[in-house]
Parts: sequence; C-alpha cells; structure tokens
Amino acid sequence: MNNRISSSMMYDQSVFLMMSKQSKLSHLEQQLATGKKIVTAKDDPVASGAAVGMDRILAELKQLGANAGSAQNRLGLQENALAQAGELLQRVSDLSIQANNAALSVDDRKAVANELKSIKEQMLALSNSSDGSGRYLFGGAADGAAPFTLSNGSVIYNGDQNQRMVEVAPGTFIKDTLPGSEIFLRIRTGDGTVDGGAVAGNAGQAVLTDVSRDGSGSWDGSSYTLRFTAADTYEVVDASNTVVGTGNYASGEDIVFEGLRVRIEGTPVAGDAFNAGPAGTRDVFSTLDKLVQTLEMDTSTLAGRTAQQNALQASIRDVSRAAEALIDARAAGGAQLKSIDDAAALREANSVTLQTSLSQLRDLDYAEAIGQYKLEGAALQAAQTIFTQMQSMSLFNMIR
Repeated sequence: MNNRISSSMMYDQSVFLMMSKQSKLSHLEQQLATGKKIVTAKDDPVASGAAVGMDRILAELKQLGANAGSAQNRLGLQENALAQAGELLQRVSDLSIQANNAALSVDDRKAVANELKSIKEQMLALSNSSDGSGRYLFGGAADGAAPFTLSNGSVIYNGDQNQRMVEVAPGTFIKDTLPGSEIFLRIRTGDGTVDGGAVAGNAGQAVLTDVSRDGSGSWDGSSYTLRFTAADTYEVVDASNTVVGTGNYASGEDIVFEGLRVRIEGTPVAGDAFNAGPAGTRDVFSTLDKLVQTLEMDTSTLAGRTAQQNALQASIRDVSRAAEALIDARAAGGAQLKSIDDAAALREANSVTLQTSLSQLRDLDYAEAIGQYKLEGAALQAAQTIFTQMQSMSLFNMIR
C-alpha cells in the first residue's frame, strides 16, 4: 500500500507549524512585556488559582495593617491624654498637701479651691478626648458621642463598659482604648482595699492619717468603729456594736485590731470615733468636688479645723488611688501598643513569605524566556524557509 502525501497536506502542516510557532512567540512577547509567567488564567489554572488566593490574603494583611494603624493612633492618643491627666492629679496632690498646712489663710484655701475647680474642667476635657475621626477615646463601644457630660455640677458617664477587640494580624487581637468607666470612675478609695475616716461630730483634735490591713491576712472584710472612751483609751466595735477590742491610745502609734491597722494623731476626747472597713469606689470628679468642699469648710473652731484635716487626709488617699488608676490604665495601653508592634512583625513575615511564593508562581525568568524566544524565533524562521522552498517545488522542475 502506498502512502501518499499530497501537496495540500504538506501545505497545511507547514501553515499549522508556522502558526504554532507564531503563537508561542506572541505569548513569549506578552510574558517579556509584563514580566509575568501567567498572562491569562488558562496558562496555568492551578497556579493562577493559588495566586488569586495569595492576593486575597495579602489584601487582608493590608487591611489588618490599617486596623493596627488606627488602633495604634487611638492608643497613642489615650497615652497622651492619660499622661496629661496624671500631671493634673500630681498638681492636685501637691495642692492637697499644701492645703493641709494649718498656716494657710482662708483666702489661700479659696485660691486652692478655685484652681481645683479649673483642674476638674481640664480633667473633663481630657476624658472627652477624640481620635480626630469623630470617635471618642473613652466611650467604650459607644464612642460616637462625648462619654462624659456635666449635669448640675455632677459628671455623668454616657458611654458603655465594652472594650473593642481589633484584629491586627491573622488571629491576633488587641484591645482598643479603655472605657472611661475603668479610668475615671470606679476608683477604689483609701488604700484600694481598706478605707476609713472620722465620724461626723467628733469634738476632739484627733486625725486619722493611715488605714490599711495589718499584713496578717486575718481581716475578713468586715467594718469596724474605733471609739474613744477617754482621751487615752479606746474600744473597737463591729457592725452589731459588739466590742471586739480595747486598748490604750498614744498619738501616732499604730492601733491593730481584727486584721486592720489604723494610725491616729492628735488629741481625741471621749466619744470621738473613726470608721475602718472595705474600700468603696469614687469617680475622680467626685474626689475633686469633695476636696473643694473640704477647703470651703468652716474652720472657725478647733473641731472644724480637725474635721477639715481628717477630710483632707481622706482626699489625699483618694487622689493617690486615682493617680494609680491612671498608671494602671497607661500600663494596659502600653501592653496593647507592644502587641501591635509584635503583630506588625508577624504581618511582615507573612507578607514576605506570600510575596516570595507569588514571585515563584508569577514572575518571569527573563534569561530563560529570552532564550526560549530566540529558539522559537529560529524555529519559525526555519519553518518559513522550508515553506517557501516547498511552494517553489514542482515535478516539472524535475523534467530535463
């Protein structure tokens, strides 16, 4: 059987070969022009799909970076506001100690009270700090309106107790700014665990200067009243008025009972009493108001001056607790800022890994592509030469 190759078949094969080479050259030209191995998805469907997935993850990393930037800005502004608030409370502490000086005149105390009123206004402004985008720092999740407002002289909190969680890296969340209730409200009084003070109506000149636990761990959280039975003797009663202790009094010496320790200085009289028990809570604005009221007390009598000294001692303790609350809040914010820095390193590492993988999938090896381009170009030229020669061939040319 004879296999015949017709001229038309040879022509078709030559044309197909040239078109195939031309298509490869065209594709190589597109690759060289774009620098990409994958010009269209059909070039490598699997690699193309993987690249799309990586692009999506990179976009998510970019969004997480934006989240981190926003949170970092807010936490930085929180730090600035709390630092300024801390400076204000340091001034309050200085003024409280200054006001406790018996040599201060009535006018001097009025001047101190006026400065404290100004400090309260500044503290209120700081508590309503915003991030510049219409969101308030200390409103919790309800940050669309000023969290603190003044009503009839009292400061009202309008925010909530929530703290937003912000994703700053895959699976990594940080806490946004603290709600104002944790910073400016709910501040423990006294030493933070125990508080005490003079009972209203004391007639002597005794001042409670310190109250705390005695370190034994035996205090059960109950409240007690230390009552003087004479200038140099006292008894301690519990909430049911049952006597749980007695002793002799010496000014400035610690009095220890039921796991508590109190220190009283000065000269009491029979009937004077002091309370000691669990610390309550008070907002910083009320602490400032109480301090102003203390400075405006009538001190025309010895009992009045002693009552003012007792109130000042209590206010000094409360101001110290408020300052500690600010320090704790700043520490919490600093920890979140550190987490943001750590998250940035994680995002960068993930991004580098993904970019490397994408480069391996997409980026063209120019040396290899140029070599292939030259090879395909030579093959096309050879095919064209052969085709031209075939077109000029004829049996008539073989007849001599």
